[in-house]
Order: sequence, then C-alpha cells, then structure tokens
Amino acid sequence: MRRGLFCPFLILCILFAGSQARASNLALVGARVYASPTETPIENGSILIHDGQIVAVGPAAAVKIPRGATVVDCKGLVVTAGFWNSHVHILLPGLLHAENLSSGQITSQLQQMLTRRGFTTVFDIASVLQNTNLIRHRIASGEVKGPRILTTGEPFWEKGGTPIYVKGFLEANHIAIPEVESTAQAKERVRQQIRDGADGIKIFANSVELNEVLTMPMDLAKVIVAEGHRAGKPVFAHVSNDKGIEVAIESGVDILAHTTPEDQWDPSFPQRMVAAHMALTPTLTLWDFEAQKGNASPADTERFIGQAAEQLGAFYQAGGQVLFGTDVGYTDHFDTSEEFKWMSRAGMSFQGILASLTTNPAQRFGYSTHSGRIAKGFDADLVILSADPAQDTSAFSKVRYTIRGGQVIYAEK
Repeated sequence: MRRGLFCPFLILCILFAGSQARASNLALVGARVYASPTETPIENGSILIHDGQIVAVGPAAAVKIPRGATVVDCKGLVVTAGFWNSHVHILLPGLLHAENLSSGQITSQLQQMLTRRGFTTVFDIASVLQNTNLIRHRIASGEVKGPRILTTGEPFWEKGGTPIYVKGFLEANHIAIPEVESTAQAKERVRQQIRDGADGIKIFANSVELNEVLTMPMDLAKVIVAEGHRAGKPVFAHVSNDKGIEVAIESGVDILAHTTPEDQWDPSFPQRMVAAHMALTPTLTLWDFEAQKGNASPADTERFIGQAAEQLGAFYQAGGQVLFGTDVGYTDHFDTSEEFKWMSRAGMSFQGILASLTTNPAQRFGYSTHSGRIAKGFDADLVILSADPAQDTSAFSKVRYTIRGGQVIYAEK
C-alpha cells in the first residue's frame, strides 16, 4: 500500500479484518509525537505497530516502514499514548442489562461516552459487577469495540447509607447493592467481589442522605481497605466533606474520588494526602452537573467549580498524583473539553494533565511496564489529536482517532 493512503481503507482494514488486522503492520507517519509527559516531542515522528504492540518510534528518517504496511499520514496531527479515565461508571441505560443489548448498541454507547474522547483504558468505580464483566468479555472477544475496563463492581456503603440520589436509580433499573452491616460481612464481600473479578474496591466514606451526611465508621473503613490491600487491589473513596477525607486518609485509601467544594479544605489536607501516597481524581465538571441539577445561578456555579479547582491546585502544588477522571456514567457530560480547561485554570501544566491521562494511572494501577507511554514493546494504545494540547489544553478533547491494541476503536466522521 502506498504511503499516505488513509481514512476509509485504514478503518475498514482495522475495524473489520479482526485478528488478521492485528497481525499486520500499521505505521503512523509525520506526526508530532508526545511519547511521554517528560520527553521532548518528536517532530515528524513515525510509530510502527505490529500485532497490537509498538515495535518502533522515532523521527521518520529513523523508522523503517515495512513493505505492505498500512500507512497513516499524520502530518499536522499529534499522537499521544492512549488516555485513561480513572473515574467512570458503567451504569448508563445503554450499558445496563447488557445481556439484552446488541453489540452495536454497546459499542455506540461506549463510543459516545468513552472512546471518542480518546479513552483506551477506564476504571469503573461503581457498577454492577456481573454486568460489567459481561461487557468486558464482549470487548475481549472482539464482538464489541471498547476500551480496557477495570472495575470495582458494587461499592461499599454502611447500613442505612445508600445515597439518597442513588436509591431511585437502583429501584428503577432493578439493581440491588447491599449495605454493609458488620466488619465480618464487609471482609467476606471484599473477598467475594475480588474472586468475581473486581480490580479494586470503592467505599463511600460519606453518604448523602435526606437530612444528613453519614460518615462511614473508621473501623469499618479500615477493614475494607485492609482486605482490598491484602489482595493487592487499590481502594477508592467517595467523599463529601472533611470528615470523609479524614476517614479516607486514616484508613489508608489509595484514591480520593472527588474534591469537596462545599467545604473549605483544612490547609493540612494536601500534604497529608501526599504523605499517605493518595491520588486524586478531580472530576471538576461534576460540580457543574450538580449545580445545574440544583438550578444554581451561573455565578454560583462558577464559584462552586472554582472552589473545587482551588482544592485540586493545592493538591497538585503539594506534589500529589492526579488521575484524570470525570464521573461520566453518573453524569452525562461526555465532552471533556471543559474538564481540561478547569484543570489548566487550577494551575496544572500541559505535562501534568498529560501525565494524569497516561503515565500516572499506568503507574498507580500497575501497568507502567507496557502502558501509558509510546515506546518499543508497549501496548499500541494511542490517541491521534487534530490540535496540539501544548498550545491549548482543550485540544486533548479534539480526538481524531482512538487506537487500542493496534486497532481503531473510534474514528472521527
């Protein structure tokens, strides 16, 4: 195939040729390549992919393209490692009860929600484990086009602690998530969920109820976290206030799932979180979603998100590890452009945001030997962008193609 032949034929080859496409050579040429957040970009770079792995990356003159390779002309485009979203929920109607959904329906929903945003790996931190496992199986078989999905399955909340905003959703969708009544029950449930395929554990350190915010007892949180760690799994915590953050820090939680813009953070929190090796998923546009639900004024919404951004900025400046996350699946804010703008306003550099999308989650979740960077021997999980995010971080949302394992799983129409 001659160099430069691209769109229709490439996508037909990679989307529909199955295992044969995986075994063929794919070359991306002429791009500005950000191999990692810390490396100097490669100008006029080439990436050679074979059988789902990167076999060469460098200046075009240094990468030999085999005869017969499918060649993608990426002149004027930018390539980065595939993005991670470390806070999603496989709970949208287009994904629930997957046994009743066609492959096309699931692919379409995953595309709207995730793959057209550049996400090649996501961490689902509250869903129905059996249903999420079914979707993962259908992706692994090639029947469905989607990202790698890591999951916590069902979250843990204390007795009486099913959040008020969740109860109606669970009832309407015929979903049962148990409340934890004892430390012994909690310990056994952690073990069972991990046996059933959970990649992590999620606790609700706070649960918002009708007239109060419950805080999980420290002994219960510690038992759940310790059992998750015993199995080598990361533990996430949903928090709503300072008391929840205290529980998360003291129990040894690994990832804080939100900022808490309704409260002023204690000035010591960022340093304590960093000392505890805790990461943070900011989910800044979640607060726009919540403000709209509450009919807040534009000025109040701006202040609310601004407070969350200040908390992220304090954590980032303290040296904390930020993991990109949006809470999509709970929210319907699929577009990521505003999240990137707010992260930038919080003081995060282009390199810091790229790290939150790539190297940070790969390191945090144990994938750094083969994911999160563009390097020889690494997974061919890549994003092709139509603009340079080093110039404007909202360009991270301008996704032209998403490639996972050497196959296009999203192509801009």
